[in-house]
Amino acid sequence: MLAVQIKSEEEILPRISSNRLFIFQCPGCQEVYFPRGDAEAIISKLRLSEEIVGEALLDYLCNRDFVQEYIKDYSQQIDKAQVILVFSCGVGTQVVSSLLDDRVVYTCCDTLYLNGFQGVTTLKFNCDQCGECYLNYTGGICPLTNCPKALLNGPCGGAREGKCEVNPDADCAWVLIYDRLKRIGKLDLLKKVMLPRDYSKIITESLSREKIER
Repeated sequence: MLAVQIKSEEEILPRISSNRLFIFQCPGCQEVYFPRGDAEAIISKLRLSEEIVGEALLDYLCNRDFVQEYIKDYSQQIDKAQVILVFSCGVGTQVVSSLLDDRVVYTCCDTLYLNGFQGVTTLKFNCDQCGECYLNYTGGICPLTNCPKALLNGPCGGAREGKCEVNPDADCAWVLIYDRLKRIGKLDLLKKVMLPRDYSKIITESLSREKIER
């Protein structure tokens, strides 16, 4: 299983101030704990202070085919939005980002690992459940699951002509990140230096359940 927790307001609010927002919310499947109350608390504040052009409450935001249809249904509202906010696990945010490739998409959540059944999926995207989601800095493309070396601050010296050193048939994750940030006008995010991962945030099942029960 896995658990979703809402990022701090200090991380979310400065990114979206004075922008028109469209919000995706995914309560998740039975393998995901989603803090619906915490998400609604943040969204309620946004309704008072920001212009929200549309909201969608959807199950299985991880399914790209489903989400593609949802985006068509909400296309008029999404076209009016300057920023897309996603409340879901890391997979859902990556799917939305891939389908809205020229839009600014931010996640409002971190995803935590819980021991146990993780579900069975043949879908394209994966989440490392690291407890500190980097997608807001990398254009919705996860550097941990897309780069075999899990590099956080750019490509390795072995990347050649946009291809990965480890798997020459695959695109270099950091080339993809650079290209996407350029498309959405957010190359300045590359000035942010990522600190080493805090592995204490990848918590055990007992600690995760204790935190959830609180």
